[in-house]
Amino acid sequence: MDDAAGSAESEDGRSHLDARNTAAEFRVYKTRLFILFVLCLLNCSNAMVWLTFAPVADQTAQYLRVSLNLVNWLSLVYVVVAIFFSLITTWVLDSLGLRFSLIMGSWLNMLGAILRVIGMLSCIPERAMFPMVMGGQTLCAFAQPLVIFAPTKLAALWFPDHQRATANMMASMANAVGLLLANIFSPMILSYTNTLFMLLLIYAIPATVACFLATVGIRERFPPTPPSASMVTPSSEFFLHEVKLLLTNKAYMVLLVCFGSGMGVFTCFSTLLEQILCVKGYSNDFAGLCGAVAIVFGVLGAFLLGLYVDKTKKFTEVTKINMCLTSLGCSVFAVVSQLSEQKFIIGAVCAWFGLFGYSVYPVAMELGVECSYPVGEATSSGLIFVSGQIQAALYLLLLQALAKPMVESPLSVCATGTDANLSWTVPVLVMAGLCTLGTCCFVGFFHTDYRRLSAEATASPNRATGIL
Repeated sequence: MDDAAGSAESEDGRSHLDARNTAAEFRVYKTRLFILFVLCLLNCSNAMVWLTFAPVADQTAQYLRVSLNLVNWLSLVYVVVAIFFSLITTWVLDSLGLRFSLIMGSWLNMLGAILRVIGMLSCIPERAMFPMVMGGQTLCAFAQPLVIFAPTKLAALWFPDHQRATANMMASMANAVGLLLANIFSPMILSYTNTLFMLLLIYAIPATVACFLATVGIRERFPPTPPSASMVTPSSEFFLHEVKLLLTNKAYMVLLVCFGSGMGVFTCFSTLLEQILCVKGYSNDFAGLCGAVAIVFGVLGAFLLGLYVDKTKKFTEVTKINMCLTSLGCSVFAVVSQLSEQKFIIGAVCAWFGLFGYSVYPVAMELGVECSYPVGEATSSGLIFVSGQIQAALYLLLLQALAKPMVESPLSVCATGTDANLSWTVPVLVMAGLCTLGTCCFVGFFHTDYRRLSAEATASPNRATGIL
């Protein structure tokens, strides 16, 4: 066997799917549900760490005695790490396997969460508090690509074709649930405890539990028999050659740029929501509630879309329609977020934004796999995520640069003593324009065949009917 085939055999253990399996009935195993649960918990925990400070950015600046821009870097560090290390992570997932990636990611996530807690101990000098919290955030940021790229890999490796979109949806939306919990609990915990220490300690608990379950409970690199035909014949390409194939795939590149732009806009929305609203008189609790509403409706929409796409396989149509409706919601948000005493309208717009924006993420990732097959699932998902993070970093820097200090801000409830009183009128309009531009380009230029589904249709008529 040549080197390329040998490399492919090391990818997530597909080498065990030899010729004898092609004649066997595809099987699924109950183990897949435990692994899915661990990934959901890990993804949720990592997202909670990521967005810990965004809903209480002004208060965090006071506790840590730093500027608001430095507080924003506690979220932005996730973006920077992803940009520089995501390609390595995709190689790890496709070459060293899902089990190794989940265990490694869980340890990084736990150690980072614990380091943040240590940074808030009373024995730590004040000047060392922010560096230690940032160090913990950075460790968790290294865990994020290992976790967030895993859903498509898990769905392909352990689930049959008629369950893949649903499994991917559940694992991916666990990240959104983590964002939801951070939006709800960060303001609540700070209000009751008046200390960052308890906030960070509480967030370290799910990270520790996820690490224990992953380390002790995930024992197999891959199922004994394949769940679908696409797992019988793995890709035989080198990792770098797979990247080259993706970069020369027109449909994939349109998805990479346009959906990546949408991901960047959502990162800006999640990170800056509290700062945008507090200037207009809306409390941290309300901003957290708006973020939570967006995520709740996003999870609901993702659940419905997952079931629908598993039955119809209309990946492209669903993605295009949702992106159009998301752009509409973003444009409306740009207007209503600049109004005072409009809680109901702002909440409704955030719900719309989440219902059609957050929910399309797992479908778009499955679409990326379909249009790029037989390239590895982690590689195709990983590059899209990298595109989203790069654009998120650029958008965040641009929007913060466009936000100008206000001479007078009589409505502001932002924490005093920080540079929080900024005018966000221009930035939110620019954000809406970026979202609309990406959507128009995607609707106009994206066309593809479903390569993985076609390969499975011709490979074998068997379906996964055995459950062990």
